[in-house]
Amino acid sequence: MSEFDKLCKEFEKIDPATYLAFLAAKSKDVLAGMAAVTGDLASAVESYVDIVLMAVASDGKLSKDEYALIAPGLSAAVGEPISYDDAKKIMNKSKLNSRNNKAAVDALVDLVGSVSPEIKDDIVILTMIVCAADGKISGKEKAWIKQLIRE
Repeated sequence: MSEFDKLCKEFEKIDPATYLAFLAAKSKDVLAGMAAVTGDLASAVESYVDIVLMAVASDGKLSKDEYALIAPGLSAAVGEPISYDDAKKIMNKSKLNSRNNKAAVDALVDLVGSVSPEIKDDIVILTMIVCAADGKISGKEKAWIKQLIRE
């Protein structure tokens, strides 16, 4: 088993309270790092939301556990509560769960490649946290995370 797979297994075992604590800490670090690269907080927030949504969409489905993890951030981003069904509709409408998002993924990978190694590590950890929210990092999710690591 590779070190990457071992790390995925560790993230799959984390309890919900620890997920939320990790998510809060890594989100803060990622936003600060992205703001340093993009030059403004609004662009950093947009990039952060893209990272989270693409992580969720990487396996083509939004589980209720993934939704529970990202719902507070999504609600804050749009200024009102978003139901699970609405979040699924947003994901499907944006086609984040299809091969049509290649350009967006490529742009995100380029952005990840432009941040410091520490922030890149934080982004990878953030995506692993989001992908493991349902207790399993699928093969498709692992492949997506590896794209970020390779950049």
